[in-house]
Amino acid sequence: MLEQYLPFVGLIIFGNIENLVLSSQGVVAGVNPVKLGIASIICVSLWLMIGTFGTQLLINYVDFINFIGGFAIFVLGLQAMYESVFHN
Repeated sequence: MLEQYLPFVGLIIFGNIENLVLSSQGVVAGVNPVKLGIASIICVSLWLMIGTFGTQLLINYVDFINFIGGFAIFVLGLQAMYESVFHN
């Protein structure tokens, strides 16, 4: 069962790191941590459901999905670094 998720291991690891970066940005910006935590749990749960069912339907497009997901993580990382460096 887990074999079908192996092509997505990179997205899983780096996506979780990016979630931590975005959450820490929210804390630094002064967002209510309880609301941030609730919103984060909701988003992670939705992505879990989308990822579980989407993987079964779209496994033939794994390379495309990995590229788009990796690019999105890269752009969000750049945005986070830009915000932290130039908008103190």
